[in-house]
Amino acid sequence: MIGLIRVFTAKDNEVLQAHGNLIHKQFEVPVMSRSIPDQPLGIYDDASEELALPKIVELGIQMEQEGCRLLIVSCAADPGVRELRSRVSIPVIGAGSSAALVALSLGEPVGLLGITEGIPPVMKVLLDELIVGYCRPEGVSNTTDLLTEAGRQTALEGARSLVQKGAKAIVFACTGFSTISFADVIRKELQVPVVDIVEAEGLMAANYYKQIISAS
Repeated sequence: MIGLIRVFTAKDNEVLQAHGNLIHKQFEVPVMSRSIPDQPLGIYDDASEELALPKIVELGIQMEQEGCRLLIVSCAADPGVRELRSRVSIPVIGAGSSAALVALSLGEPVGLLGITEGIPPVMKVLLDELIVGYCRPEGVSNTTDLLTEAGRQTALEGARSLVQKGAKAIVFACTGFSTISFADVIRKELQVPVVDIVEAEGLMAANYYKQIISAS
């Protein structure tokens, strides 16, 4: 079983399971999803990330004890990934680094779409000179804003502006875009490749998980 950590408090089970279901459907691996407590707006700035870190680590340790063979921290900033790796004996995959590495393999200029004031550091370091721009859609400041029609519309406008700046592909710097299946919207409307951050973490995790299972 892959353990997937959502870094916001999900009250709706469908929303909680969204990332795991996407990975299970695409890569045919079992995924158990859990969310951290008392964080309804997720991680959207330094303060909220600092608040979430111990919760992520505690949940990851618990999920290993429950039998998970690999963990995913499903957040673009890779919060708690380094800390978890020092506390558990199983692999830990971060969403942000996964998406950046997939984008890096394209070798083309990319535009990043996120909800924070700046590019998540782990993604900025890996993509470096390939980044032609970053867009935080107007009026979107946390993941719940993406669930509204207005949030989706401004996100599409943001992606379009990145393409106009020269981006040959769009990279999600927030997993909330995956929750609303926004990659297909961009692919259809703008005719450009999209690195969906949840698809990317699933790609990495499924590869390692299948190796772990086949070797056991």
